[in-house]
Amino acid sequence: MPKPDELLVEVAALVESELSNQMSLTVVTGGAVITGRLAPEAVWRQRVSEVLTDSARLGEFAAIFTGPPRREGPPTHLHFHMARILQGAVGIPETGGMYRVSIADISAWTMGDVSYSDH
Repeated sequence: MPKPDELLVEVAALVESELSNQMSLTVVTGGAVITGRLAPEAVWRQRVSEVLTDSARLGEFAAIFTGPPRREGPPTHLHFHMARILQGAVGIPETGGMYRVSIADISAWTMGDVSYSDH
């Protein structure tokens, strides 16, 4: 989107206010469909840092995610946790992943998780 969807920016701002992390959303970006729950950026960064810290090969990257989010103006990204990229009838990864998606790159979105079948 050349100009981010104002309604989606408002949804992101409410999530960033940390009043709730229960908002489920499905977006289309770059031809991929991502579905899952949104998290405030600070919570998302903390979880990414924890995962990296637990990794023997990637631990040195954990510090990048421990700093506070840079806040100037409205949110520019959505932070998904417990999310999946839908590929056909399958959601990957099966356990859910953490994705950061630029709001400006979202071409379509809907409230809620899109269901899929892993059979």
